[in-house]
Amino acid sequence: MMVPRRVALRSLFALAVTAFTGGALGRIATRPPSGEGPALSTGRLDPHAFDEMYGGRRIRGFSGPGGEPAALVDGRPLHLMRCADGGYVTPIDHYASCPTPLAATRAAVDELGTASLSPLAGAHGVHTAPTEGSPRGVHA
Repeated sequence: MMVPRRVALRSLFALAVTAFTGGALGRIATRPPSGEGPALSTGRLDPHAFDEMYGGRRIRGFSGPGGEPAALVDGRPLHLMRCADGGYVTPIDHYASCPTPLAATRAAVDELGTASLSPLAGAHGVHTAPTEGSPRGVHA
């Protein structure tokens, strides 16, 4: 029996996405705590570094693979996307561009309220409690 080309391509794509996501999350998980200093391996200061409590949550930012900004909310990855205007958006709120990764992470925390961030939010997924939602349409 021959496997249809479409099934084979979907399977290959799923494997590639899984491998890339696992590698990226592995780098985040093995990164030293920010208390050891926001420095890159070259010794320069990390332009995307932040570590603070905001809205009752610990938010951290740093340069990820390729120097792109990466963010964690309570230890869970939050995907940051660059906009054409130079700002950033997250899967939590695609409607408002924020000028910095810190501002985008704070906006995501504001939008989440008391809901928990899904482990999949690093890969364009969001989870809010069934009784909650946002006025912008983020629902479970």
